[in-house]
Amino acid sequence: MDFKFLEPYRPQLLSVLRIMTGLLLFQFGVAKLLKFPSGTMFEKVELMSLSGAAGTLELIFGALLIVGLFSRFAAFILSGEMAFAYFIGHMFKTGTPIWHPLFNGGTAAAVFCFVCLYLASAGPGPWSVDASRDKT
Repeated sequence: MDFKFLEPYRPQLLSVLRIMTGLLLFQFGVAKLLKFPSGTMFEKVELMSLSGAAGTLELIFGALLIVGLFSRFAAFILSGEMAFAYFIGHMFKTGTPIWHPLFNGGTAAAVFCFVCLYLASAGPGPWSVDASRDKT
């Protein structure tokens, strides 16, 4: 089956990918720093910890991705954060290096890392503050 029918919507779908990635990362920042929703696994995260620093990055740069402001920079920072999260938080989870994300719980970190790297390269798409600023 040929999926070329989606071709005309490529720029808009890039914006949708950016917005959804930003929202998904933003929710981690909200859970870690604002403790919402309550009862999550992030209840004991403190601001001055590694998880608190990650939550701060996710909250701030996730919000920038959602609106599409400084998108390439925000995506690049988040890509690095997710690579860091994978290697620090997941790869040595059991005390020995386990590279396979299925076994170390790092699947989301790996996917976010490469999606954000793509967004840093591809740009924000037409539905963004960056795109509207470039038109002026």
